[in-house]
Amino acid sequence: MEEKAYAKINLNLHVTGKREDGYHLLDSLVVFPDVGDRVIVMPAKAGQTDLVNLQIVGPFSASLQNEDLKSNLIVKAAYQLSALAKKELSPVNLILEKNLPVASGIGGGSSDAAATLRVLINYWNIEISSQELAQLALKLGADVPVCLTPVAQRMEGIGETLSLLPELPRFGMVLVNHGEAVSTAEIFRKRDAQFSKHLETINSVNNFELLIQELLKLTNDLQLPACALNPKITTVLQSIEQLPFCRLSRMSGSGATCFGLFETAQQANEAAILLAQQHSWWIWGGEGNIK
Repeated sequence: MEEKAYAKINLNLHVTGKREDGYHLLDSLVVFPDVGDRVIVMPAKAGQTDLVNLQIVGPFSASLQNEDLKSNLIVKAAYQLSALAKKELSPVNLILEKNLPVASGIGGGSSDAAATLRVLINYWNIEISSQELAQLALKLGADVPVCLTPVAQRMEGIGETLSLLPELPRFGMVLVNHGEAVSTAEIFRKRDAQFSKHLETINSVNNFELLIQELLKLTNDLQLPACALNPKITTVLQSIEQLPFCRLSRMSGSGATCFGLFETAQQANEAAILLAQQHSWWIWGGEGNIK
């Protein structure tokens, strides 16, 4: 069995407050473009003693090879799920095909963990309530709950308050990562101390032009501090903005991946090809809002 772990893109990111425990409160519109990692589950190999074994392959696997795999979010997700099962489970060999850049602000690790939960619930035939699953996901990380159901959503609080967005149109997206990770903690420290307002009620946005007009009213509150810490992000944003038919360029999450929005997936794909001829960055273009 396998599950695709779709990239998570924050179309906006408003920092609305801070809890006493230090966690920041967010208000963000999230979509999932048609690109991501893959999580594959197979029967354990002969002689495997652990319940879960993890192999990492793919274009971005090298940077993860030296980490302690038991601390990987995929392995943590598998073991925490197994603790909720009320039956004996068969050992598994998990394979992560790492296609997304690591530590890039598009929820790669969180989406991998969510995909692991989805595929193992089916593989192990575990009965778990949606409430239990949501609590488990939040324990793994603030971005894991929204990745459990990869459709357009509004994410509030520290990631625990989710609501489906009214139907959004299909559109194209270009994703670009210049290959340099940025520190989320440093970006939050550098951001303007003022907090943004909560978003107004999200009404149905059923055409691309209306979507762009609504998004132009919103911001990513972490973009300016990220650009100050890593000026190359500004270069990336400008390069996307100059692409034919691009209507909006913005950073996703805490960076450093940036995106551009286009009316069609074909426009985005052609723009990505054009940009790849000019830069050696990681670049993808295609469907920006899977249904």
